Amino acid sequence: MRWLFRLIGVVLSLAVLAVAALFLIPGERLANLAAQQVTAATGRSLVFTGEVRPTIWPHLGVTTGEVMLGNAEWSSAGPMIQAEALEIALDLRALVGGEIAVRRVAVLGPDILLERAADGRANWEFRPATGPAQPPAARDGSAAFTIDTAELRRGRVTLIDHENGTRQVFDDIDATLGLPDLAGPAELTLAMRHDGQTIRADARIERFADALAGQVVPLRLNLALGQAQAGFEGRAGLGDGAAEGKVSLSVPDLATLGAAPGIGGITASAQLTVAPAGSVHLRDATLSLGAGRVTGAADITLDGPRPRIVAQIAGDRLDLTALGAGGGAGPTPPAAPGWPRGPIDASALGLADAEIGLDFGAVDLGMARAGPVRASLVIDRSRAVLSLREVGLHGGRLGGELVLNNRSGLSAGGDLRLRDVALLPLLSDAAGFRRIDGKGSADLRFLAVGGSVDAMMRSLSGEGRIDLGRGEILGFDLAGILRNLDLSYMGEGRRTIYDAISGSFTIADGVLRSEDLRLDAALVEATARGAVDIGRRTLDMRLVPVALPGQDRGGIRVPLLITGAWEEPRLRLDMQGLADERLREERERLEQRAREEAERALDERLRLEREEGERLQDAARRRAEEEAARRLGVDAGEGERPQDAARRRLEEEAGRRLRGILGGN
Repeated sequence: MRWLFRLIGVVLSLAVLAVAALFLIPGERLANLAAQQVTAATGRSLVFTGEVRPTIWPHLGVTTGEVMLGNAEWSSAGPMIQAEALEIALDLRALVGGEIAVRRVAVLGPDILLERAADGRANWEFRPATGPAQPPAARDGSAAFTIDTAELRRGRVTLIDHENGTRQVFDDIDATLGLPDLAGPAELTLAMRHDGQTIRADARIERFADALAGQVVPLRLNLALGQAQAGFEGRAGLGDGAAEGKVSLSVPDLATLGAAPGIGGITASAQLTVAPAGSVHLRDATLSLGAGRVTGAADITLDGPRPRIVAQIAGDRLDLTALGAGGGAGPTPPAAPGWPRGPIDASALGLADAEIGLDFGAVDLGMARAGPVRASLVIDRSRAVLSLREVGLHGGRLGGELVLNNRSGLSAGGDLRLRDVALLPLLSDAAGFRRIDGKGSADLRFLAVGGSVDAMMRSLSGEGRIDLGRGEILGFDLAGILRNLDLSYMGEGRRTIYDAISGSFTIADGVLRSEDLRLDAALVEATARGAVDIGRRTLDMRLVPVALPGQDRGGIRVPLLITGAWEEPRLRLDMQGLADERLREERERLEQRAREEAERALDERLRLEREEGERLQDAARRRAEEEAARRLGVDAGEGERPQDAARRRLEEEAGRRLRGILGGN
């Protein structure tokens, strides 16, 4: 807006000079004088390449041929302004009275170049050659001037920013400025096209002279892009950029702004304050998107290396259904196989730092609905951390932390805790997996690196654990397959009801591996081990179920292989595994039989050895007794054992000696 006012000032200065010499100076001399004055006011050369002619009909004034205004000295892009012609119409009655009243100034077919250098300099910042430029109003008490209408027709503006390497073109520009009194209000209307879109604007600036002097004045501004409209009504100043007032936005269909069709409309409003230091403050902000409505407040400071946003956003329900569904207009086209390989643009993380509190009753993404949501988002130097204090998800709870880091390449990580979450909608939304129904809990720590979803999934690493309560595996009847050894127990309507599934896992290079998965059910038990290739979305698992556990021989054991894409996994009997299982069972039976026979043989051998030992002991005892009797000179009587005879002989000898002793006394 400022560059437009300055261009109009240049045009007005040119008009004053041309009118002053209208009847006194020939056209060529008038052109030279105007060029000198404009050069003195702007520091740029003004060149008339066509004839400068005074006109009497239909208005008293001046017309010129082609006009060119030079660019800044650092630019090599050509003239700043190059117009086909300039027309100026005066009020004769005011001129006779000593005033310059411009009824109309028209710039025809201008080609305007607005350019910003890599060091921040702008070519619309004029440096007068003879001191500060004066505004169009007289400062020394001489006659003032007014302008009823200033027009720009069939214009073209090219914006070149060498700082970020962008180039934008606005064409078919038609603008009208009404300023009957320099000290009064100015009204501006503008229409142009950019990238095939028509842009319209209208503004009213009170006390235009004060606005040019940098003072804060009442301002009303409306912008329109197709059916989208934005507005400001309050006070603003061109000097330090201060502003205060109400801002509003209305977009009946976001598709007009390049969003996916079917998202619907958006309306927003807030009380805006822009402080002279450059900080921006929003209060009483409301945003309606679809059926959702949120409120909040925000403070934006601009004095650091990046803008900093501190905000609090809340609402009963945030409806992003169309965003989550990719448009919502008609059926969603089938997704291409695999993960998306398009580059992820995370450059927005570096645009600003932020601390944002989020408090919603519900957030509806179409593919998933969460609520309530209590969370906070912190962005610091291209690193965003989303802390999930309380999130209701599919009937359960989600907590933990998610991190997105774009400081040196894009990475994503997290530490998440799921409790009592409905599995079918969760796995369907997250990975398109629709084979498990029920509720469960899980812990997951992960890290992924890459510039696309596909690259991230192939680099995924981490660890976790799952504990699922009672539920169903959809698509096959595991007990039926085992009882009948028939894979026809698969397909729509088949299911395996389980009491629990539990296990731990690790992830490396996008492949999840588990060695201790276990399924418990009334009719079947199973253990599983293998890999899930998340990057390639394939399964390679070996399931060893036991049907009717607890019966003779421990139930029916039939190993199964689950392989292929997880959208349509392939289940087949592991015939080699089944043969190995049968051989293992027969080997175990034979080994058990051999152990039993070996134990019986060992028991018999031990019995015989024990009996032989007892016989040898008895024989040795008899020999010892006989030897003792011989040495004692004892003859055993008929039927008397040697030990009994020896005992008798000892007793007789002891009695004889005792009688001798007693008799001797």
